[in-house]
Amino acid sequence: MNTNATLEKMHQMKFYGMARTYQAFLTQKNHEQLTHDGMIAHLVESEWLDREDRKTHRFIRAARFRYPASIEQIDYYTSRNLDKSQILRLSEGNYIRNNENLIISGATGVGKSYIASALGYQACQQGFKVRYFNLNKLFSWMHISQADNSYLKELNKMEKTNLLIIDDFGLQPIEGQNRNLLLEIMEDRYDRQSTIIASQIPVEKWFDLFDDNTVADAILDRLIHRAHRIVLKGESMRKVKSKNLKSDND
Repeated sequence: MNTNATLEKMHQMKFYGMARTYQAFLTQKNHEQLTHDGMIAHLVESEWLDREDRKTHRFIRAARFRYPASIEQIDYYTSRNLDKSQILRLSEGNYIRNNENLIISGATGVGKSYIASALGYQACQQGFKVRYFNLNKLFSWMHISQADNSYLKELNKMEKTNLLIIDDFGLQPIEGQNRNLLLEIMEDRYDRQSTIIASQIPVEKWFDLFDDNTVADAILDRLIHRAHRIVLKGESMRKVKSKNLKSDND
């Protein structure tokens, strides 16, 4: 049996996980003790795990997160008003499977973006397609797509994205073309996909961000309806970390 030829064929067929495991078996003295069924099971499992890992990395790259984040690194100190059990439930991804939204609000620096990103990374690992945008960059991205005639294609991608994360919601008024664009995105996603909104503006003040009451009602109804909420409090995480670092150095 020409093992080198077998390995080469595995690589040509892009069975990279299978090839690595097969090569490892060849270097082990006890590999001949495996049954044929056992060998096949190991090879298939290795290939499946490798493909899942590569898919996760593809999804993370495609999401374009602002920075890396993880559920395990979230701080739950008391004054932050953050419920660990709620975060752990959200990390299971059922809100995405149920097409529910999540609204994370709180002052500047309290960690809204980090929590949204951590849940986004977790969603990628669970096989969900995720996209991350600062709201103003989302508008810019869609305006560019209108200019190069790829707007409908981008809308279709938005509609098929399992989890859309919109950060820095409401830093500027949402008016005119941007207002209508947001309505179109939310209309396509309503009851079909999930959206996370991170904003330093309290939800009860979102209505005032829009220059059209009718459109504001339509957008907010689609965002707030069936939405989980996290309202963060306390000091800026940057200040907290600075204090902790200073304390450690004293």
